[in-house]
Amino acid sequence: MNQNAEILKNATNGSLKVIEQDREREIISRRFGLTGNRETLEQIGETLSITRERVRQLEKAILIHLQICAEEGEIAELAPAEKILIRNLTEMGRVAKLSDLANKVYGKETMMSERAGIYFIATFSQSLTIVEENDKYYTAVGIADYGDSLKIRERVDEIVGIIHKNKQPMTLDELDNKLNYEHPDHIKAVASISKLLATLNGVWGLAKWPSVNPKNIRDKIFVILEAKKEPMHFSDIAKEIKESNFKRKNVTVQAIHNELIKDPRFILIGRGIYALNSWGYKKGTISDIIKSILEKSDKPLTREEIVKHVLHVRRVKETTILLNLQNKELFKKVGRNSYTLA
Repeated sequence: MNQNAEILKNATNGSLKVIEQDREREIISRRFGLTGNRETLEQIGETLSITRERVRQLEKAILIHLQICAEEGEIAELAPAEKILIRNLTEMGRVAKLSDLANKVYGKETMMSERAGIYFIATFSQSLTIVEENDKYYTAVGIADYGDSLKIRERVDEIVGIIHKNKQPMTLDELDNKLNYEHPDHIKAVASISKLLATLNGVWGLAKWPSVNPKNIRDKIFVILEAKKEPMHFSDIAKEIKESNFKRKNVTVQAIHNELIKDPRFILIGRGIYALNSWGYKKGTISDIIKSILEKSDKPLTREEIVKHVLHVRRVKETTILLNLQNKELFKKVGRNSYTLA
C-alpha cells in the first residue's frame, strides 16, 4: 500500500470511529460502498429491518455529526488526507471528476471502494466540496475555497453554453479568450465534470457532436480524415483508428472499407484512396470527371489541361485519364490535341 492509500484509509477508519453505534457505522459503510458496492436506502432498510425513510434520517444525522467532528478537529486522521486531496486537486485545476482524482492520488486505475473512501471524506470535510452526479454532471470533488457545488455547476454550465453558442468545437485557448480563468487547465478541469461535453484531439465540443465523440465507424473515419486534412488509403485509416484515443477502436480493415463505400461524405479518388466531399471532391468515374470539366469550360481543352484538372480531384495514373478520353460517345477530339464534349 502506498503512502497516500494508507493515509486515506486511516482517515476513513478514523472518521468511522467517531460514529458510536455499530448500526450507524454499518449504514454509512454500506451507503457509501466503503467495503463493497454502494447500497440503496431500500437495500439497507431491508437488511436492518427498518424503513427506507429511517435509513435516510440516520444517514443525514450521522453526516451532520461527522461534519461537526471534522470542524472541531476531533478526527485527527482527517487533516493529512485533506492535505493530499487538496494538493492533487490544485495540480488538476482545483476541481476534478472523482474517478480522475482517485486515479491520480492512488497512482493507478482505482477500485470502487477506493473512490468511495475519497467521496466519503469529501462529503463532510470543511476543506472540500462535492458535486453530485446527475444527467448533466459526473461526481466531482473540488476545493471548498474555489466554490461550493452550485458555483462549480454554474462554471460548467457557462462553458457548455459558450460551446453550444459557437456551434463547433473549441480549443482551450479559444475558450480562455471568452472566460476569466487563471489558466486554461482550470477550464479543462471544470469542463471534464460535464456529461454534456466531450474532448478529442485537443478540442472540446458537445457530447452529441461526432467530431469530438464519434460513436460509430463512419464518424471515426470522418474524424481521422478531418484531422489529417488530406486523402488517405482505407488501410491507413484503419491503422489510425487503432492508434487513436477512441473508446472503441478494434475494427477490421474490411469494416472500414465497407463504411467508406456506403457513406456519401467519403469520395473514392484513387485506388483505395478516399477524401471528404467537403473538400470539394465529387463522386463519379473518371469519364464523369472529364465530362464535368469540359461542361464548365467555354472552349475545348488540351489533353494536358484535362489531365491537370482531373489529377486535382483524383489520384489516378495519367494513362487512365487518357484512356477515358478515347470514349468517342462522350468526347470529341478537336484539332490536333484538344477535346470537347461529343
